[in-house]
Amino acid sequence: MNDGSLLSASPISSAPICRQFWKAGNYDEGLPSKSIPKNGSSYLHIHPKFLHSNATSHKWAFGAIAELLDNAVDEIQNRATFVNVDKTSNPRDGNPALLIQDDGGGMDPEAMRHCLSFGFSDKKSKSAIGQYGNGFKTSTMRLGADVIVFSRCCKERKLTQSIGLLSYTFLTQTGHDRIVVPMVDYEFNASMGTFEALDLYDEEHFMFNLSMLLKWSPYSTEAELLKQLFFFSWGFRFDEQFDDIGYHGTKIIIYNLWLTDGGTMELDFDSDPEDICVSGDAITKAKGINRTVKEQHIANRLRHSLRVYLSILYLRIPESFSIILRGQVVVYHNIAMDLKFPEFILYKPHSGGCVEGQVITTIGFLKEAPHVDVHGFNVYYKNRLILPFWHVVNYSDSRGRGVVGVLEANFIEPTHNKQDFEKTSVFQKLEYRLKEMTWEYWDHHCGLIGYQVKKKPRAPTTSALLADQRPHNSMHQPVVLNRDPSAVALWHGTGSSRQSFPNIQRNAQQGELLKRREQSHLQESETIKRRKGGVKVTHVCPNHGIQSAPSSNLLKDQEAKNLLQENKRLRAQCLEFEKEEEVLNSKVMLLKNELRDAEREYARLLGRVTVAAHGIDESVLQCR
Repeated sequence: MNDGSLLSASPISSAPICRQFWKAGNYDEGLPSKSIPKNGSSYLHIHPKFLHSNATSHKWAFGAIAELLDNAVDEIQNRATFVNVDKTSNPRDGNPALLIQDDGGGMDPEAMRHCLSFGFSDKKSKSAIGQYGNGFKTSTMRLGADVIVFSRCCKERKLTQSIGLLSYTFLTQTGHDRIVVPMVDYEFNASMGTFEALDLYDEEHFMFNLSMLLKWSPYSTEAELLKQLFFFSWGFRFDEQFDDIGYHGTKIIIYNLWLTDGGTMELDFDSDPEDICVSGDAITKAKGINRTVKEQHIANRLRHSLRVYLSILYLRIPESFSIILRGQVVVYHNIAMDLKFPEFILYKPHSGGCVEGQVITTIGFLKEAPHVDVHGFNVYYKNRLILPFWHVVNYSDSRGRGVVGVLEANFIEPTHNKQDFEKTSVFQKLEYRLKEMTWEYWDHHCGLIGYQVKKKPRAPTTSALLADQRPHNSMHQPVVLNRDPSAVALWHGTGSSRQSFPNIQRNAQQGELLKRREQSHLQESETIKRRKGGVKVTHVCPNHGIQSAPSSNLLKDQEAKNLLQENKRLRAQCLEFEKEEEVLNSKVMLLKNELRDAEREYARLLGRVTVAAHGIDESVLQCR
């Protein structure tokens, strides 16, 4: 809150806040917004209503929590070792509050202002999950009306700590027509061994912000406020609400949590002391003898259990990093390890004749199949789960039942709330290919789980290891499409409870893994036919079959050129492989001949040694 903010505060009316999130957007209806220009200047400001409307992008409370955890996971590069999610209480009224804390690099005063402002993003790492700098505001305001942030940072040999308040309650009760964020900063004085107020503006400004924090935050005195930062270390005492932060890290406390329409807490802290649940979000009830199996499956539980959701939220978690929920470490769960008869299929999406990327999809039957009707693909983006058990098919006659896949698709873009993907042409191609993949897998392998195979199975090839070639006691071994042992070894290498999903893409460069439709993709560049009197292009597409069209409907020239170049490159590569094969065959023949000669020489020498030894024995006998 700077001087401009002080002058522009326009007390319009005291609007009591509604505690139900989806009804809390009614703010100052019918009242004009007032802007008091400073020094005759007019500035563009964001109205507090935007805090609420911006947060509505999160339809699901757990999606908001996940986005806050993304910030902590991004801090792994700054030596973060944990993120803690827990219930705490508001000391003013004793109501539950949500605590999220990490020991990452923390934020200095400038970074804190960027965090609580709009339009800033300092994440330049390609591996960072966040992109827009908006996730903190949308997530915290979706979970509760108010949030207070404590952060300590050691940067450029300076140790600072900052406290900021983003309060929808404060803004509505005081009738502000723009977003105002009270914030105070402290810097460590090494000679005194204490933190002192850091006056970025002036003392009056600092005291005004502090008074706003003490009035609208859960802490009514500066001592209580700083207690959130204090800790004992380095042989001298710091302050205390930083007590458990250490010399770097961030603590977020979200209070005045939203209620359901029924007046209960949206986040349920009481049903399970080691979990956080979504109130009123019951498990889909199943019928029959498999009821317990269905209800307890991870696909049904992740919607109402935060612990289950967090266990699959990231594809890879370093051994040095832990997610702690209600005092207990969340155990990493690899969905790929739940599959039996897995296949690994390489998919390369094309756009305009160019390869957009590539992805290895692990597909198989759930180990509980056919007793559960769960199916779909778990699609990750930059290690983060975006779509859990995404239904790409609506099966009839059980076609597709129990078929589940896992893939990391970094070539498509997620939506702002990271709960879906932008509906681009590349995304639609992926959806179509996964649908094909599901039906193909089911049609060829449904017999393994007791269903009748309705379609004729594909013919055996030298590159396929089919189910009928495996012994009956190998029902849980992977089904692969080549004999490269690296693929199977990689799949088995994921047995550790915290080990990451296999990075098969690196090994695919040494020898391509399973690709059921490789021949169809190669035909894309081999079926351009020329006829006398004109040109007609026949394009064999792996997703759409054969398409013929007159010249007005031909592919773009550039796409055709790209396909021809790709075809030429592949043919050249095949020729190189054939030459290498000839050289290797020649070496094999040469080595066989050398081995044969060596065996003959060995036999000859062994004979001579035997004869010589026999002669020595006879000489000894004659001497005796």
